[in-house]
Amino acid sequence: MTTSLETTPLNDWHKEQGANMANFGGFGMPLWYETGVKNEHLAVLKSAGIFDTSHMACINVSGNDSFDLINYCFTRNIAALENGRCVYGAFLDTNGHCLDDAIVYKFNSSFFMICVNAGMGTTIAMHLDANKASLDVSIEDLSKKVGKMDIQGINSARILSKVLQNPEIVFDKMPYFSFKGNFDESALGESRVKLLDGTPALLSRSGYTGEFGFEIFLDPKCIVKLWKDILSAGNDYGIAACGLGARDSLRAGACLPLSHQDIGPWKFINHPWDFALPYHNDKQSFTKDFIGADALSLSQDDSFTYPFVGDSLRKVASGETAQVIDETGKPIGKVLTCATDMGITWQEGKIVCICSDNLPQGIKIKGISCGFVMVSKRLEPGMTLTLREGKRMITATIVTDIRPDRTARKKLDNFI
Repeated sequence: MTTSLETTPLNDWHKEQGANMANFGGFGMPLWYETGVKNEHLAVLKSAGIFDTSHMACINVSGNDSFDLINYCFTRNIAALENGRCVYGAFLDTNGHCLDDAIVYKFNSSFFMICVNAGMGTTIAMHLDANKASLDVSIEDLSKKVGKMDIQGINSARILSKVLQNPEIVFDKMPYFSFKGNFDESALGESRVKLLDGTPALLSRSGYTGEFGFEIFLDPKCIVKLWKDILSAGNDYGIAACGLGARDSLRAGACLPLSHQDIGPWKFINHPWDFALPYHNDKQSFTKDFIGADALSLSQDDSFTYPFVGDSLRKVASGETAQVIDETGKPIGKVLTCATDMGITWQEGKIVCICSDNLPQGIKIKGISCGFVMVSKRLEPGMTLTLREGKRMITATIVTDIRPDRTARKKLDNFI
């Protein structure tokens, strides 16, 4: 039996542009356009790219006990989260396994929004509902009710300024992981962020590429027009529509996990994203109780996830058939992600990026494979491994980070 895929409001546009489409989380999504993954990847590093992210889901959590419910179900301690700020973390089950990672947005002490991955809105909404007990909380699953797109790259703000009302006010005092406005004025009053035609929007200074940029939430009926308006506004900047291929290679180079691939039904610990856990400074205990905390506290050192970088742009497939081989020739794990970041290369034993301010003159950026491995023993940065999938083998080096000089956290004033 063939199951029909869900579509985003931009589905027709993707097909009209000749996008290579595929199933992602139950949605028909563009993998790449005629420009190709390499050019889409480089467009974000050099200027700007836009991504259709309407396959993602949102959940509204409101009521007097909203904070208590989210803080118990979410790994991050949101006690210090200010209004207008958002934070990354995960929802775990009692075994400490990751149900999904997410971003929590705080509008005020009694109203939060949660953005989760494709097809996970209902799952996380039900998870919250199952743990609310007698708390004064209302949970609203907004799956397929919100339009969302991302614009990423150093020219994002310059391009957005052409489609926003009062951009100088919108961009004033907007640090990384902050947001302004809302897309549902009936729930929260008039939005402080509006498009030129008056459409309200939520603008978040965040994204999934490691580069400067924004995520935009709005009425799904308005997203096609905004998409086209941004492409037109960014024409002089060389903006590119980007598919999931470039999204994957950019996020891998930025050392960001893909839910249900790099994190999933195993303990959410011993990985590069420990910042998403509410550790005390000694990293021996947690600052709060949360679902899965007991399982993580009792965790054995049975698996470890590490970032790696290859020696060229050659890569292997990921999954159970892709083995990680140590220096003795022994299989010690599997490859979770293997992508090629086309904006980096090796230079005298160091990784350099095409967007680095001090890039050596005349250097050729060739691209390097990178990603994550899960292994059965602790490894140290600099250790060399072999990744093998069938007859294909590549050499990989364990690292603490991948693409240098990322722009996501830089001051917005640098990009106006």
